[in-house]
Amino acid sequence: MLRSARVVDWRGEQSAASGQGSPLASDCTSMNPRNVVFEEEQRLLEEACTRLARESLAKAIFLIDQNGQIVVAVGEIASIDTTSLASLVAGTTAATSSLAKLLGEEEFPVHFHEGKRDNLHISLVATEYILTVVFDQRSSLGLVRLRVKKATERLTEIFGELARRQSADQGANVFSEITDEDIDNLFSDNF
Repeated sequence: MLRSARVVDWRGEQSAASGQGSPLASDCTSMNPRNVVFEEEQRLLEEACTRLARESLAKAIFLIDQNGQIVVAVGEIASIDTTSLASLVAGTTAATSSLAKLLGEEEFPVHFHEGKRDNLHISLVATEYILTVVFDQRSSLGLVRLRVKKATERLTEIFGELARRQSADQGANVFSEITDEDIDNLFSDNF
């Protein structure tokens, strides 16, 4: 799957996420039609995550899909292997989901991991995305939980709008017109 995530630091400056390549020049940041994120929604997601980072005093915020691909990364991320973090968070979330089912729960939507220096608050957003907050002693679990709850509402709204837009654009799939014959002709030796 091809995906690009723009990373926004505290000053709003953008760069490519570690291991993710540079932002695509098209109107979307993914080729997978199920997880297309258009530029407008990408901007809104980045704004919501940047606001969450500022209001929760977090070091970094990651919005990750369930495949472990970064949708948004903001904050102090230069020293973090973002690709590995995203993959491990997605794996941890999948394992925790299995644990919940094993215990008869529908889901454990929030996880908290406490370390000596840094902590992780992981929560599900709109059933397909994982919001990860990295924070240290500058913040507290209570503040993070409060701000995450508010941010989750906003992110869910954005993903709802994105789903409506994807439904409306369903007929405009650029790949729908490509036939098997077109692909065979493209890769044939007859130039």
